[in-house]
Amino acid sequence: MSGKPKLHYFNGRGRMETTRWLLAAAGVEFEECFLETKDDLKKLQKEGSLLFQQVPMVEIDGMKMVQTRAILNYIATKYNLYGKDLKERALIDMYVEGIIDLNELLMVYVFQPADKKEQHFANMVDKATNRYFPVYEKVLKDHGQDFLVGNQFSRADVQLLETLLMAEECKPDILAKFPLLQSFKARISNIPTIKKFLQPGSQRKPPTDEKDVPKVMKIFY
Repeated sequence: MSGKPKLHYFNGRGRMETTRWLLAAAGVEFEECFLETKDDLKKLQKEGSLLFQQVPMVEIDGMKMVQTRAILNYIATKYNLYGKDLKERALIDMYVEGIIDLNELLMVYVFQPADKKEQHFANMVDKATNRYFPVYEKVLKDHGQDFLVGNQFSRADVQLLETLLMAEECKPDILAKFPLLQSFKARISNIPTIKKFLQPGSQRKPPTDEKDVPKVMKIFY
């Protein structure tokens, strides 16, 4: 195995994208091995590489890690993106779990059947603007610092930025009522490692669209 982490997933965002974001934010180069057919997935399953028979899977430090949260926790800890003590880590965990809940809504939107899309979109926008974004806006307002926790860059900042950008892809004016989140977005986007990841040609994946759905379904179902 080379020294670089190796990411096993399909060539799209899905549940691997946040791992790409975290590694990129930490300035860590990584390789990708894309699943293109159901046989690619079966091969990993048969050789015993997937603990629970599913991807994402990341080869890192001699391990074949599965389960997205476990992967993200490991990377965040390894690269000092997880706060300086137990209390900061608890705050980061709370903020991240909220971000993951919203991210999930955004991620599955494209997979909704046509007759459910409108309802899902309305629910997604409602939850973003009335449940989740007000929390992060208030956090930034209350402590008046550049980052969400401990005034230092953490996985919570990375994961919030990823999700803000995804939300704007769905609804460009979704941050209109959240000035502190707008300035947070600009500030975090300008961190050199993040800025590099946001450039064309990086390993960041484009939004999943209708034409990608059959390709993904073919691998997993």
